Amino acid sequence: MLGFFERLVDPYPARAIETPPQRFIAFMWHYSRDVWPWVAIMCALSAAIGLGEAFLFGFLGTLVDWLATRDPATLMAEDGHILALTGAAILIGLPTLVFIQSALLHQTLAGNYTMVARWISHRHLLRMPVAFFADEFAGRIATKVMQTAVAVRDVALRVCDVFTYVLAFFIGMVVVAGQADWRLMIPLIAWATVYALSLWWFIPRLAAASEAQADARSAMTGRVVDAYTNIQTVKLFSHAARERDYTREAMDGFLVTVHRQMRLITAFNTVNYGLNSLLLFSIGALGIYFWTIDSISLGALAMSITLVLRLNGLSHWVMWEMTMLFEAVGTIADGRQMLSKPPAVTDAPAAPALKVERGEIVFDGIRFHYGKARGVIDHLDLTVRPGEKIGLVGPSGAGKTTLMNLLLRLHDLEAGRILIDGQDISTVSQDSLRAAIGVVSQEPALLHRSIRDNIVYGRPDATDAEMREAARRANALDFIEGLSDAEGRTGFDAFVGDRGVKLSGGQRQRIAIARVFLKNAPILVLDEATSALDSEVEAAIQESLFALMEGKSVIAIAHRLSTIASLDRLVVLDKGRVVEDGSHAELVSLNGLYARLWSRQSGGFLADEPLDRETA
Repeated sequence: MLGFFERLVDPYPARAIETPPQRFIAFMWHYSRDVWPWVAIMCALSAAIGLGEAFLFGFLGTLVDWLATRDPATLMAEDGHILALTGAAILIGLPTLVFIQSALLHQTLAGNYTMVARWISHRHLLRMPVAFFADEFAGRIATKVMQTAVAVRDVALRVCDVFTYVLAFFIGMVVVAGQADWRLMIPLIAWATVYALSLWWFIPRLAAASEAQADARSAMTGRVVDAYTNIQTVKLFSHAARERDYTREAMDGFLVTVHRQMRLITAFNTVNYGLNSLLLFSIGALGIYFWTIDSISLGALAMSITLVLRLNGLSHWVMWEMTMLFEAVGTIADGRQMLSKPPAVTDAPAAPALKVERGEIVFDGIRFHYGKARGVIDHLDLTVRPGEKIGLVGPSGAGKTTLMNLLLRLHDLEAGRILIDGQDISTVSQDSLRAAIGVVSQEPALLHRSIRDNIVYGRPDATDAEMREAARRANALDFIEGLSDAEGRTGFDAFVGDRGVKLSGGQRQRIAIARVFLKNAPILVLDEATSALDSEVEAAIQESLFALMEGKSVIAIAHRLSTIASLDRLVVLDKGRVVEDGSHAELVSLNGLYARLWSRQSGGFLADEPLDRETA
């Protein structure tokens, strides 16, 4: 039966990906519209339970009067039907309502609502550019996704469950008290007015304190995760004490926000208790006075005092729920600053897929300065003919890697255009563009998954035989078969650790090369692809790399000029422009920048020219 309630909400809605709005209510609705019917039903059930409990307290007064005035011998004959209906409500009606309401709250919404919000946030963040993730701690981003999802759920469910129930109970309580004597309504209405004023004063201050606390918590978590993620660097530089102090600084900042919030809660608690004590005294004194002048019955007096005692407990409950509510509101306010950022690079509406038949690449008057006034790439023209293999050469900061990032559309151009087989890459879908380009970078990124998962990331539908062949061609098969991890997994099933930390640099590079072998895209980008390999391993896979290049348009970047000297053409960049273009022999004979770079090589590596400009 509970499984039925758990299946009422799809935790992974397939609606279109949108940027969450900035405004609070719209932000809440963005994550709630897939579950709102069940939230509304739960609210209605909470209200029904609140009213039912209030009227049961009213019946308690009636029962006291009956027991004081009725003849026990005739009680069942005269009022048995009312007692039977009340008993049915107590034994069947209210428990049924509570069961359905609880099942909706805990089975339908508690887990699914949160997962809906996380799923929507995750899909949105996957569209964000690389620069977005470079500007934030990964742990901080993940924390905000997790915490904001919980906060959205808590705000919606607390408002709809707790406050709907309390409001319905209070309305029922006022009606029941008024039926006994209208004058008993006066203390209740006065209490409600002052209580609402106290909420009006405390709520904004609690919200501000909670928002500051949520931001401080994210910063603290980010520093902790940053230290753990880079633990090898921490150890190598013997900076455990430095990281301890760095994290303690964030912890101290978090404690300041906690103390500020707790002071408000202590004041709120004191005010609330004083108001409840005053209400109990007022209702008790008035009730006793009215009973002494025979204005109300003993049952009405008992009912009024019992209702006030119940309201006393509810007001404390509401206070703590309000505290948690506005902690969640603060978390949402903090999270939506990040989650509501639109992606800097977006597809055009109904963008078609890129179709690569020849592999011609044209950089047509492109300019890119990372949003600054000048620097990096300025009015660059370059054509890579179909199937041509070119090498990009130039000092650090010349714009080589930036050029590759623009080809992959990790950034949008500030001017000009990039064409692949005549198609402007800004008009096609990003997924199809990147699917057509295989990349091996200087720092290969591996997922904390198995070797198998990392290699087939290049082509998820590849067979086991194809995967193994790709590993063999990357000269990685021998070391893979000797791997094992802490869980006893071996070979291709062994996990590589966070970012591949369990592998050497050369091993990570060979896994990345195997992944691109398997992808077999028509355009190939090699950004220092063999920089992490020793000379023996590099020589072993050099033949395979050239085989991989066959039939493809290739752009290779290398500081070790000997690795690209045999390519069809070398393009020399300086200050974001093409300054030389030709074969290795032609460029050496020009006695220009390339010739100087070639002559200054030591051990096969490029000695960077001194530069006074922005780096790429």
